[in-house]
Amino acid sequence: MRTTATAAALLAILLLGAELAHAQRPASPLGMAAIPASPRGMAATQIGKAWITVDYGRPILRGRTEIFGSGDSYGDRVIGNASVWRVGANKSTRLNTETDLQFGSETLAAGEYSVFAALAEGEWTLIFSSHEAKSSGRDDSPGIWGAYGYSEDQDVLRVPMQLHKSDASVDQFTIGFLNVTSEGGTLALMWEHTKATADFRVAE
Repeated sequence: MRTTATAAALLAILLLGAELAHAQRPASPLGMAAIPASPRGMAATQIGKAWITVDYGRPILRGRTEIFGSGDSYGDRVIGNASVWRVGANKSTRLNTETDLQFGSETLAAGEYSVFAALAEGEWTLIFSSHEAKSSGRDDSPGIWGAYGYSEDQDVLRVPMQLHKSDASVDQFTIGFLNVTSEGGTLALMWEHTKATADFRVAE
């Protein structure tokens, strides 16, 4: 009888421990109660001692196809009611560079910028803007939420992008740095079968 009672008590302790361990386990890979619909992401590279970083929202296809559309409605699905795309989701995408960057013959001075893209079928333009970024759509601080309220008069630099088609579909929107050397690299925006790139070099 004592052996049975001891075994039952031990089983109860083991079950309680398992329940406690389960309760303490993070609810998501990021340890949050729930993963946001468009988690924040960061792209980063370092050239010499200078960092270049991009903070952005990463929407997921979730079964959608032809995300950018075609013809006269090209880009409408991601732009919504704004005039340009926030190249991501939620808070405006922000690029910070600790060194001057040169895109073609134009120079982007070291600093922090909001990043947008003007979309047309076969033609993307990368936009670096002096717009401040709000942390939410209900934030009363100066700046804009996403691309709503974007104004061209705050553009700092506009850069034409090269468009490429990929056989593989990128499920979650991704910004990355490609082919980085001590002299520069390529900034890439990738989603579904589209990759848009802009080459840059460290300004001399």
